[in-house]
Amino acid sequence: MSWVPAVLLGRGLTRGWGGLCSTALSQAPRSLHVSTPARSSETALVPRPPEPPERPAKAPARYEELFQQVPRGARGPQGFLLALQSFRQHSVRRRGHVDFIYLALRKMQEYGVQRDLAAYNALLDVFPKEVFRPRNIFQRIFIHYPRQQECGVTVLEQMEKNGVMPNKETEFLLMQIFGRKSHPMLKYVRMRLWFARFKNVNPFPVPRDLPQDPVELATLGLRHMEPDLSARVTVYQTPLPSDSTDAADLAQTHIVGIQSPDQQAALARHSPARPVFVEGPFALWLRDKCVHYHILRADLLPPEEREVEEPPEEWNLYYPMKLDVDYARSGWDDYEFDIDEVEEGPVFAMCVAGAHDQVTLAKWIQGLQETNPALAQIPVLFRLAGSTREVLTSRPSEPSQHPCQGQEKDDACRRRQQQGQS
Repeated sequence: MSWVPAVLLGRGLTRGWGGLCSTALSQAPRSLHVSTPARSSETALVPRPPEPPERPAKAPARYEELFQQVPRGARGPQGFLLALQSFRQHSVRRRGHVDFIYLALRKMQEYGVQRDLAAYNALLDVFPKEVFRPRNIFQRIFIHYPRQQECGVTVLEQMEKNGVMPNKETEFLLMQIFGRKSHPMLKYVRMRLWFARFKNVNPFPVPRDLPQDPVELATLGLRHMEPDLSARVTVYQTPLPSDSTDAADLAQTHIVGIQSPDQQAALARHSPARPVFVEGPFALWLRDKCVHYHILRADLLPPEEREVEEPPEEWNLYYPMKLDVDYARSGWDDYEFDIDEVEEGPVFAMCVAGAHDQVTLAKWIQGLQETNPALAQIPVLFRLAGSTREVLTSRPSEPSQHPCQGQEKDDACRRRQQQGQS
């Protein structure tokens, strides 16, 4: 056969094969990506995958029933462990253990075991053993049983949030459940490392168990803020018991104040012509409890009225001694620190009250007048958060009156109030 018939035969075979392929592709199923005519912009080339169903917010009802078996009055550590034991007996193969553990984590605060290490170890014991451990290097590279590992990390994160240090039993359970090369085990190692380092790093530690009594909690907050150890805490008013039936006494709340001897001396030297201010409330967080306090302060004195006290030579850190030698400091010697200092007025006292209205704080001022007689002659301005005006009382024991009386004192009073607001 010459080359001319061979070329013609090859062209014929190519055309025939192309016709067969086009027929097969036109009859292909929709799942096969084939070239189609140009579509309009309204239709998408690839259909969107169906959205996954949302995870139910609450666990199945059968797990809720395990915790509802314990009466509300007897809910405690024993009731929480009883619910865990009921789940083990209910499901021998621990089917649905992830949903149950998430539910138990939410119920821990209700049972009062959010800081109990034994409760967390018992909760980790709910996981099946020797099932989620990786068997080869590929299972270690790719997260083996990711949902179960995420649940284990969540348990450890709640322990970290509540300040619970894991122990050797926790390590043994994690190794038995997930193995050494797993994310929960990595979280455990990091907790053991950083918890030990930051455990005593706070120079002003707060007790782990805070008092429930509002007076004791207020005393703790004031002691935590006051640096002077000689400061005295005074309870001006205590709340009435809950079984009180008098409607007039139900509004009585606690008032606890603190003042140091230096603050008393500064208040005694304060000029009666310059008012003092009651400001607040300001928030103070003691772990998960918030305490609101108020302060009694004054504005900063003008520079011409300040008394400059020369420190003794032995206290002067910049030039401690005056030597009778020919010693001169050059222009390169810098004896000033680059510190941004914000000058504020003196603070004379602090208090924590159950109410933040003027009537309650006026009782605090009345109590301060017993130990600070000069306060009775000083006008007091209330600058309370949420109020747009200032209420002036010169004597809290008497009805409030404006200190400026007479037409000739209006200008001086207005200037004094503007200076106090600045």
